[in-house]
Amino acid sequence: MQRLLFPRLKALMGSPCLRLLGPRAAPRTQCGCSCGIRHLLRPGQYSTISEVALQSGRGTVSLPSKAAERVVGRWLLVCSGTVAGAVILGGMTRLTESGLSMVDWNLIKEMKPPTHQEEWEAEFQKYQQFPEFKILNHDMTLAEFKFIWYMEYSHRMWGRLVGLTYILPAAYFWRKGWLSRGMKGRVLALCGLVCFQGLLGWYMVKSGLEEKPDSHDIPRVSQYRLAAHLGSALVLYCASLWTSLSLLLPQHKLPETRQLLWLRRCAHGTAGLVFLTALSGAFVAGLDAGLVYNSFPKMGESWIPEDLFTFSPILRNVFENPTMVQFDHRILGITSVTAVTVLYFLSRRIPLPRRTKMAAVTLLALAYTQ
Repeated sequence: MQRLLFPRLKALMGSPCLRLLGPRAAPRTQCGCSCGIRHLLRPGQYSTISEVALQSGRGTVSLPSKAAERVVGRWLLVCSGTVAGAVILGGMTRLTESGLSMVDWNLIKEMKPPTHQEEWEAEFQKYQQFPEFKILNHDMTLAEFKFIWYMEYSHRMWGRLVGLTYILPAAYFWRKGWLSRGMKGRVLALCGLVCFQGLLGWYMVKSGLEEKPDSHDIPRVSQYRLAAHLGSALVLYCASLWTSLSLLLPQHKLPETRQLLWLRRCAHGTAGLVFLTALSGAFVAGLDAGLVYNSFPKMGESWIPEDLFTFSPILRNVFENPTMVQFDHRILGITSVTAVTVLYFLSRRIPLPRRTKMAAVTLLALAYTQ
């Protein structure tokens, strides 16, 4: 009995699959079962492969690899490009004053544009019921309406394309097991931000369709909602691009010197300034504040205009007084360019990798071009 039992038990304990369940002293082992995944172990460390396999009840597991990280990184790079395209289309929609031409919002039905004369006339009649037509475009023809309608339609359809570009590949990569635990959280946050961005866009448009009996001003969307819509798009773009580059580009190991710490803090501060400048630009667009003064560097005949504080309470001037909004945007723009210049000269005093130096030069050129 002993001769029969012990050889079988010894052979079973020596099985490669069961050996993964115990601690290993060897720095490198390879599972001999059907999973075929090489896994590195430190002395006294339990195999995460075996733990996952035991928890899931399966003998195989799919782990993210370098190739999978490159695919995910390229996908997020494409996603950031689509967001940049949406921002550009949104700017064109704003410049052509087309944002209020589509007075309904439906995720599926509005994907089909009007195809014949009766449908176009029905769409035009809906537009005629809202303040923009009554106050600003009361003499607009159907042909002119078609142009602004197609501008807004292209912006909305591009937004749906952005959503599909994020959500569908994310579901595929998740199912394939190409996303690490930390990357899953980031991808969920990005997809959630895309959906929030679409809802925020309609919430913004809705503010321009509301009747305001006590106001005779040109109908426009709320500058607060416009700034929120642009700000969330910039956050989505930066987060997607940052995550993409962190997967595609190897991280440089630099010594943590005092100069490098100052450079990093200056870079973070500059990024915050650029973001605030962009948001202030949304307030300028929302209030048409760029039309108040058209001279630079002075505003009219003076450096500081007299009508900066015409609203009460004083804090309202920062967000609702067109003169103050334009003044703030100018100051923030000049400060941002100055910060970028300082960042560039700081980068020249530190031995940095070639890629970092190219980024600093490109940032400087783009700031002055802007």
